[in-house]
Amino acid sequence: MSSTTAILPLDQERATTSLVPAEKAFPYPAIYSFPPFFTRQPNNQTWLSQLSQWTSLILAYCRFHRIWRLDLNTAMDWDLFNNKVINRSLKLDTAREILDSMVKKGDAEWVAGTGSKAEGKTSAIIFWRRPEEWANILADWIDSTGQRNAILTLYEIADGDLALKQDFRGIDPTILRKSLDVLVRRGQAQIMRSADGEEAGVKFFGAS
Repeated sequence: MSSTTAILPLDQERATTSLVPAEKAFPYPAIYSFPPFFTRQPNNQTWLSQLSQWTSLILAYCRFHRIWRLDLNTAMDWDLFNNKVINRSLKLDTAREILDSMVKKGDAEWVAGTGSKAEGKTSAIIFWRRPEEWANILADWIDSTGQRNAILTLYEIADGDLALKQDFRGIDPTILRKSLDVLVRRGQAQIMRSADGEEAGVKFFGAS
């Protein structure tokens, strides 16, 4: 990883685990209405299948609602983990085990310093698109908007006027950094710094 991208400062952390917008109805898969889906299955093969189905559901749900970070302290109350129609809820330990599996597969990343030793890990970044995918999207956006050789701040990339209609609008700062790391390694971006070493923005180039 490039040392130049590891120390980009955050303007601020976004609160992405607030209540999910009520006006959007997520299209749940049929398995969501199957009561055993909410109980960890003891058979290993069945559990592996259940893990895969839960992973797909969490990724789809977070993508639909544009959730970048999932905090189990609040998310356990969401309809994602609670089907009130069949009166079934996923247990916290099972949800944490599912997220842990997602982390191992690269679909999520635990947020350091969250949760006490007693309660375990509680907050994770969800990669409903991998950093490599976001890097491709960012590179295409830079080309389509004529911003090659322009120097943009992280705010302009994530929340600027040209980003308003983009899928990456409001992107989590950590995911953005990882995506920029990919572009830096490809020779498609460079972190610019002022004379005193302060981060001044990101300069984008064409494909190397």
